[in-house]
Amino acid sequence: MNNLFVYLEIENGKVEDVSLELLTKGRTLANSLHCNLEAVAAGSQLDEIGAQVFPYGVDVLHLFDDARLYPYTSLPHTSILVKLFEKEKPQIALMGATSIGRDLGPRVSSALFSGLTADCTALEIGDHEEKKEDKTYTNLLYQIRPAFGGNIVATIVNPDNRPQMATVREGVMKKEIFDAAYKGQTVSYKVKDYVSATDFVVDVIERHIEASKVNIKGAPIIVAGGYGMGSKENFRLLHDLANTIGAEVGASRAAVDAGYAEHERQIGQTGVTVRPKLYIACGISGQIQHIAGMQDSSMIIAINSDPNAPINTIADYVITGEVETVIPKMIKYYKKNSK
Repeated sequence: MNNLFVYLEIENGKVEDVSLELLTKGRTLANSLHCNLEAVAAGSQLDEIGAQVFPYGVDVLHLFDDARLYPYTSLPHTSILVKLFEKEKPQIALMGATSIGRDLGPRVSSALFSGLTADCTALEIGDHEEKKEDKTYTNLLYQIRPAFGGNIVATIVNPDNRPQMATVREGVMKKEIFDAAYKGQTVSYKVKDYVSATDFVVDVIERHIEASKVNIKGAPIIVAGGYGMGSKENFRLLHDLANTIGAEVGASRAAVDAGYAEHERQIGQTGVTVRPKLYIACGISGQIQHIAGMQDSSMIIAINSDPNAPINTIADYVITGEVETVIPKMIKYYKKNSK
Protein backbone atom coordinates (compact mmCIF):
# COMPACT_ATOMS: atom_id res chain seq x y z
CA MET A 1 0.00 0.00 0.00
CA ASN A 2 2.41 2.64 -1.15
CA ASN A 3 0.74 4.58 -3.95
CA LEU A 4 -1.28 7.78 -4.17
CA PHE A 5 -4.02 7.75 -6.82
CA VAL A 6 -5.90 10.65 -8.41
CA TYR A 7 -9.04 10.08 -10.48
CA LEU A 8 -9.03 12.32 -13.55
CA GLU A 9 -12.15 14.09 -14.74
CA ILE A 10 -12.05 14.51 -18.51
CA GLU A 11 -14.28 16.61 -20.74
CA ASN A 12 -13.81 16.60 -24.54
CA GLY A 13 -10.35 15.09 -24.24
CA LYS A 14 -9.15 17.69 -21.74
CA VAL A 15 -8.33 17.01 -18.09
CA GLU A 16 -10.36 19.31 -15.86
CA ASP A 17 -8.59 21.89 -13.67
CA VAL A 18 -9.77 20.27 -10.43
CA SER A 19 -7.87 17.08 -11.37
CA LEU A 20 -4.71 19.02 -12.28
CA GLU A 21 -4.92 20.80 -8.93
CA LEU A 22 -5.14 17.41 -7.20
CA LEU A 23 -2.13 16.15 -9.16
CA THR A 24 -0.16 19.19 -7.99
CA LYS A 25 -1.05 18.50 -4.36
CA GLY A 26 -0.70 14.76 -4.88
CA ARG A 27 2.88 15.16 -6.10
CA THR A 28 3.76 17.06 -2.92
CA LEU A 29 2.10 14.42 -0.71
CA ALA A 30 3.74 11.58 -2.65
CA ASN A 31 7.14 13.20 -2.16
CA SER A 32 6.51 13.34 1.60
CA LEU A 33 5.54 9.66 1.60
CA HIS A 34 8.31 8.62 -0.82
CA CYS A 35 5.77 6.89 -3.03
CA ASN A 36 4.46 7.08 -6.59
CA LEU A 37 1.81 9.49 -7.83
CA GLU A 38 -0.58 7.60 -10.09
CA ALA A 39 -3.55 8.81 -12.14
CA VAL A 40 -6.62 7.01 -13.49
CA ALA A 41 -8.24 8.08 -16.76
CA ALA A 42 -11.46 6.39 -17.91
CA GLY A 43 -13.12 7.68 -21.05
CA SER A 44 -12.84 7.77 -24.81
CA GLN A 45 -9.98 8.86 -27.11
CA LEU A 46 -7.44 9.31 -24.34
CA ASP A 47 -4.27 9.45 -26.47
CA GLU A 48 -3.41 13.00 -25.37
CA ILE A 49 -4.02 12.53 -21.63
CA GLY A 50 -0.45 11.51 -20.87
CA ALA A 51 0.97 14.69 -22.39
CA GLN A 52 -1.41 16.70 -20.20
CA VAL A 53 -0.71 15.02 -16.85
CA PHE A 54 2.93 13.84 -16.90
CA PRO A 55 4.28 17.40 -16.44
CA TYR A 56 2.44 17.42 -13.09
CA GLY A 57 4.68 14.62 -11.84
CA VAL A 58 2.53 11.55 -12.59
CA ASP A 59 4.62 8.35 -12.34
CA VAL A 60 2.00 5.95 -13.67
CA LEU A 61 -1.08 6.69 -15.80
CA HIS A 62 -3.77 3.99 -15.84
CA LEU A 63 -5.81 4.21 -19.06
CA PHE A 64 -9.26 2.74 -19.62
CA ASP A 65 -10.21 3.76 -23.16
CA ASP A 66 -13.66 2.80 -24.40
CA ALA A 67 -16.31 4.82 -26.23
CA ARG A 68 -18.91 3.65 -23.71
CA LEU A 69 -17.02 5.31 -20.83
CA TYR A 70 -17.72 8.83 -22.09
CA PRO A 71 -19.68 10.73 -21.00
CA TYR A 72 -19.45 9.68 -17.36
CA THR A 73 -21.99 7.24 -15.94
CA SER A 74 -21.84 5.88 -12.41
CA LEU A 75 -21.67 2.09 -12.72
CA PRO A 76 -18.76 1.46 -15.14
CA HIS A 77 -16.49 4.07 -13.57
CA THR A 78 -17.25 2.67 -10.11
CA SER A 79 -16.43 -0.89 -11.23
CA ILE A 80 -13.14 0.26 -12.75
CA LEU A 81 -11.95 2.08 -9.64
CA VAL A 82 -13.08 -0.62 -7.22
CA LYS A 83 -11.32 -3.42 -9.10
CA LEU A 84 -8.23 -1.32 -9.82
CA PHE A 85 -7.91 -0.28 -6.18
CA GLU A 86 -8.40 -3.88 -5.03
CA LYS A 87 -5.51 -4.84 -7.29
CA GLU A 88 -3.14 -1.90 -6.71
CA LYS A 89 -4.04 -1.25 -3.04
CA PRO A 90 -3.33 2.51 -2.91
CA GLN A 91 -2.90 4.14 0.47
CA ILE A 92 -4.55 7.41 -0.68
CA ALA A 93 -7.18 8.11 -3.36
CA LEU A 94 -8.27 11.64 -4.29
CA MET A 95 -10.94 13.07 -6.58
CA GLY A 96 -12.68 16.38 -7.13
CA ALA A 97 -15.67 17.42 -5.04
CA THR A 98 -17.66 17.92 -8.24
CA SER A 99 -20.95 16.39 -9.36
CA ILE A 100 -18.92 13.44 -10.65
CA GLY A 101 -16.69 13.10 -7.58
CA ARG A 102 -19.63 13.39 -5.19
CA ASP A 103 -21.31 10.54 -7.05
CA LEU A 104 -18.28 8.34 -7.61
CA GLY A 105 -16.42 8.76 -4.31
CA PRO A 106 -19.12 7.38 -1.98
CA ARG A 107 -19.78 4.42 -4.29
CA VAL A 108 -16.12 3.41 -4.37
CA SER A 109 -15.48 3.97 -0.65
CA SER A 110 -18.62 2.03 0.27
CA ALA A 111 -17.60 -0.93 -1.88
CA LEU A 112 -14.09 -0.94 -0.37
CA PHE A 113 -15.25 -0.16 3.23
CA SER A 114 -12.66 2.59 3.30
CA GLY A 115 -14.49 5.71 4.44
CA LEU A 116 -14.47 9.07 2.68
CA THR A 117 -14.00 12.70 3.73
CA ALA A 118 -15.89 15.07 1.44
CA ASP A 119 -15.22 18.69 0.50
CA CYS A 120 -11.72 18.96 1.95
CA THR A 121 -10.03 22.35 1.88
CA ALA A 122 -6.53 21.12 2.82
CA LEU A 123 -4.54 17.87 2.81
CA GLU A 124 -1.41 17.16 4.84
CA ILE A 125 0.68 14.20 6.00
CA GLY A 126 1.14 13.66 9.73
CA ASP A 127 1.04 11.27 12.67
CA HIS A 128 -1.82 10.34 14.98
CA GLU A 129 -1.74 8.99 18.52
CA GLU A 130 -4.61 6.75 19.66
CA LYS A 131 -4.38 7.17 23.43
CA LYS A 132 -6.97 4.52 24.30
CA GLU A 133 -4.98 1.89 22.42
CA ASP A 134 -1.59 3.42 23.27
CA LYS A 135 -0.74 3.29 19.59
CA THR A 136 0.83 5.80 17.21
CA TYR A 137 0.06 5.87 13.50
CA THR A 138 2.60 7.50 11.18
CA ASN A 139 2.25 9.13 7.76
CA LEU A 140 -1.54 9.43 7.79
CA LEU A 141 -3.47 11.72 5.48
CA TYR A 142 -4.84 14.69 7.41
CA GLN A 143 -8.17 15.42 5.70
CA ILE A 144 -9.05 18.98 6.68
CA ARG A 145 -12.46 20.52 6.09
CA PRO A 146 -14.95 22.96 7.65
CA ALA A 147 -17.53 21.27 9.90
CA PHE A 148 -20.68 22.17 11.83
CA GLY A 149 -21.76 24.70 9.22
CA GLY A 150 -18.24 26.06 8.91
CA ASN A 151 -17.99 27.07 12.56
CA ILE A 152 -14.95 24.85 13.15
CA VAL A 153 -12.23 23.33 11.00
CA ALA A 154 -12.01 19.56 11.50
CA THR A 155 -8.97 17.38 10.87
CA ILE A 156 -10.08 13.84 10.01
CA VAL A 157 -7.85 10.77 9.91
CA ASN A 158 -8.45 7.20 8.83
CA PRO A 159 -5.88 5.10 10.69
CA ASP A 160 -6.89 1.56 9.73
CA ASN A 161 -8.80 1.33 6.44
CA ARG A 162 -7.33 1.84 2.97
CA PRO A 163 -7.38 3.68 0.76
CA GLN A 164 -7.72 6.95 2.65
CA MET A 165 -10.21 8.68 0.37
CA ALA A 166 -11.06 12.37 0.07
CA THR A 167 -12.77 14.72 -2.34
CA VAL A 168 -11.41 18.25 -2.73
CA ARG A 169 -13.18 21.32 -4.06
CA GLU A 170 -12.01 23.02 -7.22
CA GLY A 171 -9.89 26.10 -6.67
CA VAL A 172 -8.74 25.11 -3.17
CA MET A 173 -5.37 23.78 -4.37
CA LYS A 174 -2.89 25.50 -6.67
CA LYS A 175 -2.30 24.12 -10.16
CA GLU A 176 1.42 24.08 -10.94
CA ILE A 177 3.63 22.19 -13.40
CA PHE A 178 6.10 19.95 -11.53
CA ASP A 179 8.51 19.35 -14.44
CA ALA A 180 7.63 20.06 -18.08
CA ALA A 181 9.93 17.22 -19.19
CA TYR A 182 8.67 14.68 -16.65
CA LYS A 183 7.87 11.30 -18.20
CA GLY A 184 5.85 8.61 -16.50
CA GLN A 185 4.65 5.16 -17.46
CA THR A 186 1.34 4.48 -19.21
CA VAL A 187 -0.55 1.26 -18.48
CA SER A 188 -3.49 0.46 -20.78
CA TYR A 189 -6.21 -1.94 -19.70
CA LYS A 190 -8.86 -4.04 -21.38
CA VAL A 191 -12.07 -2.48 -20.17
CA LYS A 192 -14.00 -5.75 -20.46
CA ASP A 193 -11.84 -7.22 -17.69
CA TYR A 194 -13.05 -4.53 -15.27
CA VAL A 195 -16.59 -3.74 -16.39
CA SER A 196 -19.56 -6.05 -16.94
CA ALA A 197 -22.30 -5.62 -19.55
CA THR A 198 -24.82 -4.73 -16.81
CA ASP A 199 -22.69 -1.70 -15.86
CA PHE A 200 -23.71 -0.11 -19.15
CA VAL A 201 -27.42 -0.33 -18.41
CA VAL A 202 -27.59 3.50 -18.58
CA ASP A 203 -26.96 5.02 -21.99
CA VAL A 204 -26.56 8.79 -22.36
CA ILE A 205 -28.49 9.71 -25.50
CA GLU A 206 -27.94 13.46 -25.53
CA ARG A 207 -26.24 16.12 -23.41
CA HIS A 208 -26.87 19.84 -23.13
CA ILE A 209 -24.13 21.88 -21.47
CA GLU A 210 -24.59 25.60 -20.97
CA ALA A 211 -21.40 27.46 -20.19
CA SER A 212 -21.61 29.95 -17.33
CA LYS A 213 -21.53 33.60 -18.34
CA VAL A 214 -19.83 34.46 -15.04
CA ASN A 215 -16.09 33.74 -14.80
CA ILE A 216 -15.57 34.13 -11.06
CA LYS A 217 -12.93 31.40 -10.75
CA GLY A 218 -10.61 32.82 -13.41
CA ALA A 219 -11.00 36.54 -12.65
CA PRO A 220 -7.77 38.34 -11.59
CA ILE A 221 -9.81 41.00 -9.74
CA ILE A 222 -13.02 40.34 -7.83
CA VAL A 223 -15.35 42.89 -6.24
CA ALA A 224 -17.52 40.98 -3.77
CA GLY A 225 -20.50 42.18 -1.82
CA GLY A 226 -22.21 40.93 1.31
CA TYR A 227 -25.45 41.47 3.18
CA GLY A 228 -24.03 44.81 4.31
CA MET A 229 -24.63 46.20 0.81
CA GLY A 230 -28.20 46.67 2.02
CA SER A 231 -30.14 46.09 -1.19
CA LYS A 232 -30.05 44.76 -4.74
CA GLU A 233 -29.95 48.36 -5.97
CA ASN A 234 -26.80 49.06 -3.94
CA PHE A 235 -25.26 45.93 -5.42
CA ARG A 236 -25.23 47.73 -8.77
CA LEU A 237 -22.47 49.91 -7.33
CA LEU A 238 -20.28 46.81 -7.32
CA HIS A 239 -21.01 46.22 -10.99
CA ASP A 240 -20.10 49.85 -11.72
CA LEU A 241 -16.80 49.47 -9.84
CA ALA A 242 -16.10 46.13 -11.51
CA ASN A 243 -16.72 47.58 -14.98
CA THR A 244 -14.41 50.48 -14.16
CA ILE A 245 -11.43 48.39 -13.01
CA GLY A 246 -11.96 45.30 -15.18
CA ALA A 247 -13.17 43.00 -12.40
CA GLU A 248 -15.81 40.32 -11.85
CA VAL A 249 -18.56 40.64 -9.23
CA GLY A 250 -18.88 38.06 -6.47
CA ALA A 251 -21.14 37.71 -3.46
CA SER A 252 -21.34 36.13 -0.01
CA ARG A 253 -23.99 33.54 0.76
CA ALA A 254 -25.96 36.06 2.83
CA ALA A 255 -26.12 38.40 -0.16
CA VAL A 256 -27.25 35.60 -2.45
CA ASP A 257 -29.88 34.40 0.05
CA ALA A 258 -31.18 37.98 0.28
CA GLY A 259 -31.60 38.08 -3.49
CA TYR A 260 -28.90 40.70 -4.10
CA ALA A 261 -26.95 38.47 -6.53
CA GLU A 262 -27.21 35.22 -8.48
CA HIS A 263 -26.05 31.94 -6.95
CA GLU A 264 -23.35 31.48 -9.61
CA ARG A 265 -21.58 34.51 -8.09
CA GLN A 266 -21.49 33.00 -4.59
CA ILE A 267 -18.03 32.70 -3.03
CA GLY A 268 -17.33 30.58 0.03
CA GLN A 269 -17.74 27.14 1.50
CA THR A 270 -21.02 26.51 -0.35
CA GLY A 271 -20.03 28.48 -3.43
CA VAL A 272 -16.87 28.95 -5.50
CA THR A 273 -13.32 29.02 -4.16
CA VAL A 274 -11.23 31.81 -5.69
CA ARG A 275 -7.66 33.09 -5.45
CA PRO A 276 -7.52 36.38 -7.45
CA LYS A 277 -4.69 38.90 -7.43
CA LEU A 278 -7.03 41.46 -5.84
CA TYR A 279 -10.17 40.83 -3.77
CA ILE A 280 -12.29 43.81 -2.71
CA ALA A 281 -14.77 42.78 0.00
CA CYS A 282 -17.65 45.26 0.33
CA GLY A 283 -20.11 44.99 3.20
CA ILE A 284 -18.90 41.47 4.04
CA SER A 285 -18.52 40.66 7.73
CA GLY A 286 -16.18 37.75 7.06
CA GLN A 287 -17.69 34.59 8.49
CA ILE A 288 -15.45 31.52 8.26
CA GLN A 289 -17.67 30.04 5.54
CA HIS A 290 -16.88 32.97 3.24
CA ILE A 291 -13.23 33.30 4.22
CA ALA A 292 -12.68 29.65 3.31
CA GLY A 293 -13.46 30.55 -0.30
CA MET A 294 -11.20 33.61 -0.73
CA GLN A 295 -8.47 33.66 1.93
CA ASP A 296 -5.73 32.77 -0.58
CA SER A 297 -6.26 35.97 -2.59
CA SER A 298 -2.95 37.79 -3.19
CA MET A 299 -4.30 41.10 -1.83
CA ILE A 300 -7.51 41.77 0.11
CA ILE A 301 -9.16 45.15 0.58
CA ALA A 302 -12.07 45.27 3.05
CA ILE A 303 -14.69 48.03 2.97
CA ASN A 304 -16.96 47.87 6.01
CA SER A 305 -18.74 50.19 8.41
CA ASP A 306 -17.77 47.91 11.30
CA PRO A 307 -14.10 48.42 12.30
CA ASN A 308 -14.20 45.11 14.18
CA ALA A 309 -15.53 42.98 11.33
CA PRO A 310 -13.78 39.56 11.15
CA ILE A 311 -12.84 40.19 7.48
CA ASN A 312 -10.50 42.95 8.68
CA THR A 313 -8.22 40.42 10.37
CA ILE A 314 -7.18 38.90 7.05
CA ALA A 315 -7.34 42.07 4.93
CA ASP A 316 -4.20 43.81 3.69
CA TYR A 317 -6.02 47.14 3.65
CA VAL A 318 -9.12 48.17 5.61
CA ILE A 319 -11.42 51.06 4.66
CA THR A 320 -13.89 51.88 7.42
CA GLY A 321 -16.97 53.58 6.06
CA GLU A 322 -20.33 53.17 4.35
CA VAL A 323 -20.05 51.30 1.05
CA GLU A 324 -22.52 53.72 -0.57
CA THR A 325 -20.02 56.51 0.08
CA VAL A 326 -16.70 54.73 -0.44
CA ILE A 327 -17.38 52.91 -3.70
CA PRO A 328 -18.47 55.99 -5.74
CA LYS A 329 -15.29 57.74 -4.54
CA MET A 330 -13.18 54.77 -5.64
CA ILE A 331 -14.79 54.87 -9.08
CA LYS A 332 -14.30 58.63 -9.34
CA TYR A 333 -10.63 58.63 -8.36
CA TYR A 334 -9.78 55.56 -10.42
CA LYS A 335 -11.18 57.21 -13.55
CA LYS A 336 -9.40 60.46 -12.68
CA ASN A 337 -5.99 58.86 -12.14
CA SER A 338 -5.98 56.10 -14.74
CA LYS A 339 -4.89 56.53 -18.32
